[in-house]
Order: sequence, then structure tokens, then C-alpha cells
Amino acid sequence: MTTAAATKALLDFNPTVGMVVEGAPPDDPDTDPWRVTMVFAPGFAGPPQHIHPHQEESYEVLSGVLDVFIDGQWHELGPGERITVPAGAPHTIRNLHREEMRALNVHAPALDFPDYMAGLHELVHSGKVRALPPKDPRSVIYLSMLFTAHERTLASIKPPQRLVRILALIGRGLGYKLPA
Repeated sequence: MTTAAATKALLDFNPTVGMVVEGAPPDDPDTDPWRVTMVFAPGFAGPPQHIHPHQEESYEVLSGVLDVFIDGQWHELGPGERITVPAGAPHTIRNLHREEMRALNVHAPALDFPDYMAGLHELVHSGKVRALPPKDPRSVIYLSMLFTAHERTLASIKPPQRLVRILALIGRGLGYKLPA
């Protein structure tokens, strides 16, 4: 699933999510990393705990404070600090601080993570996902469908991917469709 938004160098998820992603996808996502700048608004609650089965992910904080959950604990990173999440490691991120956070984020290799982010962008801007974390059943179902469409690059830990697959199946049964 490749969306038109996947080729954009700027994905603005505001005001719904409190996130901006700056950086175009690589020429060869199967081998090249996706390097972006992520900007999180104060109070950004982050995605559900998840893994990237075949990708290493890293963050280098440029400004503000980023909280990264890995190895069963939260790590608070400030400007100049870095962290690497190995492939397959359960993790999540957030910015519950009072200032905007800006960080360099790398998924290596990119795989279809840029397409996942573009799909999320379309769901947010079409009103199908109203908040992150989702607070209504419709948003939960659409996010479940998006996660299952990109299992090569990401899988949910909390809630379990098995439940995510069931919710995606329900969504398809109800006639929900992801952006093309």
C-alpha cells in the first residue's frame, strides 16, 4: 500500500495528534534507512507499545525531552542524548513535558514504515482516527487495520497483535477501508 502522502517530505498530524514528521522516504526502502525529524507537541501521548520486527530504530534529541520506554522502563532523554531500539524490542515514546520535543529518528532499513506513517496521516486528516491513543472504537478499528497492513514493519505489543488482527477483521467486515 503506497499512498500519495508517502512521498511528501512533511507529514503534519496537528492538531489531532501533536506530531510533525519531516523527511522524504529513501530511494530503496528495503535497504536504506528513513531519516526524519520528528516534532512532538507538549502532552504527546505516543503510540501503543510496539515492535519493529526487522528494523532498528534510533532517536537523537535535538531539543526538549523525549521519554522512551524500552527494556521495561522509561528513559528520559534531553538534547544531545541518543537511544537505539534493536529490532524486535518492545518500545514506545511520548512527550508529556511542557515544551515541544524535536529529535532525529531513523528506521533502518525503512521498509514500509514511511507508507505506514503516510497511511496514519491520511486516517488522521480524513477524521477516521480522532486521537492518539485512540479513544473511540472507530479509531481503534482503523488503527488496527493500518497496523495489520504493515506487519512487516510494525506489530503491537499492548494491545496484543492478535487482538489487533481481530479488530482489523471486524473493520473489514464492517466495510471500513484504508486510504489507497
